[in-house]
Amino acid sequence: MITFEVEKTEKNTMARLGRLKYNGKEYATPMFMPVGTEGAVKTLSPEEVKETQAGIILANTYHLWLRPGDDVVKLAGGLHKFMNYDGPILTDSGGFQVFSLAKPKDISETGVLFKNQYNGDSLLLTPEKSIQIQENLGSDIVMSFDECPPASASKEYLQKSVERTLRWAKRGKEVFKGENQLLFGIVQGGPYEDIRKFSAEETVKIGFDGYSIGGVANDHESKEDMYRAFLYSTKYLPQDKIRYAMGIGEPIDMIEGVIRGVDIFDCVLPTRLARHGHAFTKDGKINLKNAKYKKDFEPIESTCDCYACKHYTKAYIKHLIGTQESFGARLLSIHNIRFLIRLTEEIREAIQKDELLKYRDEFKKRYYGDAYEK
Repeated sequence: MITFEVEKTEKNTMARLGRLKYNGKEYATPMFMPVGTEGAVKTLSPEEVKETQAGIILANTYHLWLRPGDDVVKLAGGLHKFMNYDGPILTDSGGFQVFSLAKPKDISETGVLFKNQYNGDSLLLTPEKSIQIQENLGSDIVMSFDECPPASASKEYLQKSVERTLRWAKRGKEVFKGENQLLFGIVQGGPYEDIRKFSAEETVKIGFDGYSIGGVANDHESKEDMYRAFLYSTKYLPQDKIRYAMGIGEPIDMIEGVIRGVDIFDCVLPTRLARHGHAFTKDGKINLKNAKYKKDFEPIESTCDCYACKHYTKAYIKHLIGTQESFGARLLSIHNIRFLIRLTEEIREAIQKDELLKYRDEFKKRYYGDAYEK
């Protein structure tokens, strides 16, 4: 069972230093969680994931339900044994994937009707079913089933959606029996403070072990709306519970989230960028497919302590990417995940010194260069 405590709140922001305890080990927050969609962080072994200093990793309820089936994972002894990962695991509710496949008419009070993307079968995912799947998977943190409206949704629709999500949250909690599992509620409401406040306060009344901020990683959402959603959610959530912003992996968005009281983040971005030849650096993202790296025999970042930067050059990784050798994506995945985890380490140091705003401004100035605007 995971326990959590806040050790310090920064003087100038809502940023917090926290500590998770799990199976005799301790993990500091703020934290970035790599995503292992199908029960594996893409291209990486569990040992390589651990070497990046990752703590919690995330697995996808929807995909594991369909393949190999939550019954198979349960028979294997749960996700930890199935994927050979002894750290904490969080599973999402499956809602995000389902809503991307379903049509508005298929969303009802009962749940969401959709077609299995692998064989075309009609399936119904309900709050109760989502909880049951996650209990079978045996994750440490279980997510409530919620509706994830698009960024373009009207305020009227968002209000009705939040009300349905609250009803679903109650139904999910009523059937939740997860032994040694935590159950998180999800706050929605777009960029509107009154809806976020309503969603947060009513979700807290239901009572959960932690709280997530949903609807902040939609494709057409502005940065300003995202940051409002962070603030309009965290300010109404308990001080002693984990706060999790779902789907956030851009470095500056993580920093801004921490400033507004978020503790943990997850995103597929570091491994997705890696598969396309891109790497995070303190001076912004770089594309190793570019010709200028052909004879660049320096590491991605000289100050990075990851395996890729310790042993390989940009020229070699460019060669691997160009020849479609999977080792290239693997090395970039290691670097990109470690970059975001190092970012959280630096964020924690800045919070300890009460200098997070200064750190934010210095990071942006270097990361965005000439495009930086304070």
